[in-house]
Amino acid sequence: MTTAWAVLAVLLVAAQVASAAPVVAPAFLWAPKNYGFRSDDAKEVVHYQTMSPKSLAKSVLEEGGWSSLMCSKEDAQKNADVAIVFLGSKLQSSDISKDKQVDPALADTLKLSFTSSEFSMAFPYVSTTDDDKLENSLLSGFAENCNSGFERNHVTYTDTCTVTGQDLKKHNSMDSIRDLVTSRMGNNPSGQTDLIVFCSGGFKDLDPAKSEGELLSELVAMLKKSGAKYTILYASQPSGLLESPSNLPLGRYLAEKTNNNTTKTGLGKCDGECLVKSTLLEGIFVGIVLLIILISGLMCMMGIDTPSRFEAPQES
Repeated sequence: MTTAWAVLAVLLVAAQVASAAPVVAPAFLWAPKNYGFRSDDAKEVVHYQTMSPKSLAKSVLEEGGWSSLMCSKEDAQKNADVAIVFLGSKLQSSDISKDKQVDPALADTLKLSFTSSEFSMAFPYVSTTDDDKLENSLLSGFAENCNSGFERNHVTYTDTCTVTGQDLKKHNSMDSIRDLVTSRMGNNPSGQTDLIVFCSGGFKDLDPAKSEGELLSELVAMLKKSGAKYTILYASQPSGLLESPSNLPLGRYLAEKTNNNTTKTGLGKCDGECLVKSTLLEGIFVGIVLLIILISGLMCMMGIDTPSRFEAPQES
């Protein structure tokens, strides 16, 4: 009985560790034109390292050129009318390589936007948890890396966002976003680029309900039709089982899928990072098994009753 409780305790600890572990999801940044974000060619750039949402925000500002849009600087040129942060809740890093997509419209829109835009960057491995909402983490990252120059009064949200505060402008329909975009085209006295945070689900009173892919596709189509200069950051905060970032070379898959226009190649291979992590996981599992065996053996030995003394043999 004691052995069973010991095994159960080990399993419960393992389950708690797994539930607290982050989920790995991709992020994509693109703009139909470069708009002067970077002087070099930044088409289909992929960052393979695993990063936190705040690290993602820093990379978007520094390498993605959003610092000239989000941070208040006297000499900064605002080359885009609007910047969009589109937050999903379904897509994980491994989903991109699957032949059968849960949301085909989302996968198609992301792939087409990433490959056809003059400026595009991919962050395949963004580690997220349920402890903090993604919109809060990204906005905090923008504020921290703008050195107090991030003006939240130029940020608007869809009504599904959990952000709270005074004088927050929230959109309850796509028409509301269209009106804002139209009003900012060539007529922005402050010169500040507006940031629209499009949270998971889109709008509370959306009828009929639409998938993430349909909402993103509709948003991109509206921006193109308006003629606005825009840039979009897509990020996802799924809730699910832990994924190893090395299970899928997502950026390589996107590049191979686009450049070769062939089936996926080399996705089953394990690189150096993958080998290190797989070896570490194997060692952990082996250690748990050996610990269970040791505890079971000790319990069995403690349960054996042996006499403390033996009678001397009787002489015949």
